Amino acid sequence: MTRCDWAKTVLEIDYHDQEWGKPKYDDAILFEMLILEGMQAGLSWSTILVKRENYRKALDGFDPQKIKDYDQDKLDSLLQDAGLIRNRLKMRAIVKNAKAFIQVQAEFGSFSNYLWQYVSGHPIQHDYQTLSDVPASNDISEQMSQDMKKRGFSFVGPTICYAYMQSVGLVNDHLVSCDYR
Repeated sequence: MTRCDWAKTVLEIDYHDQEWGKPKYDDAILFEMLILEGMQAGLSWSTILVKRENYRKALDGFDPQKIKDYDQDKLDSLLQDAGLIRNRLKMRAIVKNAKAFIQVQAEFGSFSNYLWQYVSGHPIQHDYQTLSDVPASNDISEQMSQDMKKRGFSFVGPTICYAYMQSVGLVNDHLVSCDYR
C-alpha cells in the first residue's frame, strides 16, 4: 500500500491508515484530538502518539466534565508525570479548553455542530501531490482560531487548527498518490 510520506513509524502508520483525514463527529473523540493537537505544539506528532495512552489514563479518558474541575494540585501532579508533556502552559490549557468545550456544546448542541459549520458539514477533499504542497494553515483555520480564542480556548492558533482539521477529517489531505485517500 502506498501512503503519505510522513507516516514512517508503526504508530504513525496506524494513525495514518485508521484515523487521519477520516471525518469524526463524536464529541469525545473531537475533544481528545483537540487536546492532543494542542499538546503537539512545537513537538512532533510521533511524540504525541507515543504518549497518547498516558494522556488517556492521566486525563480521565479525556472527559471534559472531569477535566474542567482539575485544581492546581491535580495540575501539579500531572506536571510530575513523565508520560506526559510537562509544560505548565499546556497543562493549564487542558482545563481551560475543557471549560470552553462544554460552553460550545451548550451553545451549539454539540461541539461537532460547531466544528463542522466551518466546512458546511462536508469534508474538503484536497488534491495535493507532495507534502510540500500541503499548507500549514488556511483561511478556515484562521477563522476557527480567532473564534475559538474568543470563546476561551488556548493553544488553538491557525496551524494547530489546521492540523486539527486534518486529524478529525474536516479536510482530507492524503496525497493523490496515497491509497488511503
